[in-house]
Order: sequence, then structure tokens, then C-alpha cells
Amino acid sequence: MSFIGCYKTLRAQSGSETQVRSKLLITLLIGILVVVYCLLGIDYMKQRQEHAVLTTRIADARQTLAQLPEPPQNLEERLAAAEARLSAAQSSFPARLNSTQVVNHILELAKGHNVTAIPLVTEAWSTEKVRQHEYQVFRLNVAVAGSYPQLVAFIDELENGEYETLVVEDLSVTRVTGQSEDKNVSGGTISITASLELAIYTQPPTPD
Repeated sequence: MSFIGCYKTLRAQSGSETQVRSKLLITLLIGILVVVYCLLGIDYMKQRQEHAVLTTRIADARQTLAQLPEPPQNLEERLAAAEARLSAAQSSFPARLNSTQVVNHILELAKGHNVTAIPLVTEAWSTEKVRQHEYQVFRLNVAVAGSYPQLVAFIDELENGEYETLVVEDLSVTRVTGQSEDKNVSGGTISITASLELAIYTQPPTPD
């Protein structure tokens, strides 16, 4: 084989190898592009899903806001009026009372309702703090005996009578004694004995 023939043969082989390399390179590039496209596509789908979720949440939030009631008008004026009423209520608390007078008042009230009241336990005046305010409190326990209607009337006037800050903190019926001789529609008046735990709130003593 002549030199020219060998050269042509080598050149043909070299061209064939170059074509093969070119095809491999193109295939590799196409594969890389496909991978990149897939990754971009997956990321795009995730973003679309997140966008859809955010859109739904925003729509729900707007709907919730639309359902909220309008803020009250003149809120500051209403707050000032409420504070004024609170101040007036606090100033209406009586000054410290005489405990003996309180006991006598309860006994007179019981007598007016035909019930028997016996103060069993009294406690000394104490200072208690309710929220941000302090009050003087006088507590006592009273045993009351009488018919049910008499007892109800007595307690009602006790809470709504002369001492507006008197409260019945606890009421317990301790005994049912039976029926009295006074008959009514139900066949008799039930006589009961009850224990009342009372408390009277007053203003704290003013400093000297």
C-alpha cells in the first residue's frame, strides 16, 4: 500500500472517531439538558403547589377578616364612662361600720321576719385586696331557724336592705325539724335550720 493510501485510510478512521465523539458529546449534552429540565420542572411544580396553598390561606384569612364585627364606636368614651361608674361604685362603699350595730341589725331583721337568728362566730375586721383595690371586711356566721318562706324573705332583705355591700358567701341547711302546726296547701310548713356565712365590705380606713 502506498503512502497516500495509508494516509487516506488513517484520515477516514480519524473522521469516524471524531463523529463518534461528537455523537457521544451531543448525547451527553442532551442527557444533561433533560436532567436540568426535569429538576426545573419539579421545582416549578412545587412552587405552583406552594402558591396554590398560599392563595387558599390568603382567601381564608380574608374571609375570616370579613366576618369579624366592626370595632365599637367611641371606645375611649365608653371606657371613660365605665371607669367613672366603677369609681362611683367604689365611693358608695360605706366607711368602716360598728360590728355591734351590724349584729344588732341582723337580729332585728330576723325578729321582723319571725325567724330566730343566733350569731355563732364573728371574725375581726380584716383587709382584703380585690383586684387593685383594698377593702375592710367583717365576717360572721349566723344560725337561722324558721319556716322556708320566712327564711327566704329574711335572706332577701338581708342582701338588699340597709347594708348594700353585705353578701351571703355560703348558705347551708343543717337540719329539717319537721312540720309546724300551721297548715298550708302542701300539708304543713317545714321548719328548717340554716347556717349563713356573711361578709360586709367597707372602704379601707383612711391614713391619719
